[in-house]
Amino acid sequence: MELKRYLLILQKKMWLIVAIALIAGIGAGVKSIFFTQPLYEASSKLIVNQTSSVEGQAIMDFSMIQTNIKLINSYKEIIKSSAIMDKVAAGYPDLGLTPAELMSQTSVSTASESQVMSITVQGTSYEKAAKTVNAIARVFQAQIPQIMKIDNVAILSEANVNSNASPINMKTTLTIIVSLFAGLVLAIALVFMLDYLDDTFKSEAELEKELGLPVLTVISKMKKEDVKNTKNYVSQQKVGDGKYVTINQ
Repeated sequence: MELKRYLLILQKKMWLIVAIALIAGIGAGVKSIFFTQPLYEASSKLIVNQTSSVEGQAIMDFSMIQTNIKLINSYKEIIKSSAIMDKVAAGYPDLGLTPAELMSQTSVSTASESQVMSITVQGTSYEKAAKTVNAIARVFQAQIPQIMKIDNVAILSEANVNSNASPINMKTTLTIIVSLFAGLVLAIALVFMLDYLDDTFKSEAELEKELGLPVLTVISKMKKEDVKNTKNYVSQQKVGDGKYVTINQ
């Protein structure tokens, strides 16, 4: 019985549910298309790979690999430090970015137990983001021997400046779908809340249950059409034609 009541509540307020869901979806679509600035992302990869040598022959040393991996945590901090960003801003003035802006747009990540670091830069132009991340990688590679007194960083891959990249924040279809679902859930919750706060009686059964008394009569709600038809009927009657006549005193 409760399930049928819930379905009836939803059915009565279906127009409100649909309206809220559509407003949420359309609003999200309009914002995504017309009011969201495209954001692009470019990445460059570095590898930390120092090898040992025996009699002039390079060999892979497991302990050296572990050392390189542990150094990566330090390198991640060095990349975003003023020691690197100041030189990037000074060496590449065409980027038009301050050291603080470079730090805020740059992130560094690495996979677990990996010697590869990924530098990522976000910007409103992919070409500028690619140039920026490549500049950071080059400056870091050049400065790390002076900072750490060890030359164990190589550029594995640079961002392709001419790549036809898509914005990372312009997933309009997904945004609309998520907003429609969120609006639908919000609308259903609102409908049930309004029904919970409404303490008026909706039926004779509710009144009988609350008061414990039988309902003797019900005055139905009249529509405007009913009142209009009644007036037309009365106006067409002649005095004396009916069983009762009203006399104005």
